[in-house]
Amino acid sequence: MATSRRVAKVSASIKREISQMLLNDIKDERVGAGMVSVTDVDVAGDLQHAKVFVSIYGTDEAKAETMAGLKAAEGFVRRQLGQRMKLRRTPDVTFKEDRSFDLATNVLNVLNQISAERKAGDSIDAQDLGDVEAQ
Repeated sequence: MATSRRVAKVSASIKREISQMLLNDIKDERVGAGMVSVTDVDVAGDLQHAKVFVSIYGTDEAKAETMAGLKAAEGFVRRQLGQRMKLRRTPDVTFKEDRSFDLATNVLNVLNQISAERKAGDSIDAQDLGDVEAQ
């Protein structure tokens, strides 16, 4: 079992290397369908498995196409990591879509809507108060 410090260092290294691969090395056109960025890498304590969370900007079609391209490139990415990094065993790589940005956007939209409704309600209350004082 690796220490948490070692796991964090390996995670950061994998994130950096995969980001470089997305820019320069992965030639699959499906991966270029949506703008892809690596948001996080979760490495198991034994350094045998790595979940790579990616954020994909684009339509739902482009997201699905990009994820299919990334799934197809998992073997290539693992092989490249083995060549670029000095590890005893190269972890198995799986790509997962990170939907946290979509969820955060939805939460912000709901909060903005609630805020707008409250402001509209406050202005109506102020008008009602003014009407009562005028009488």
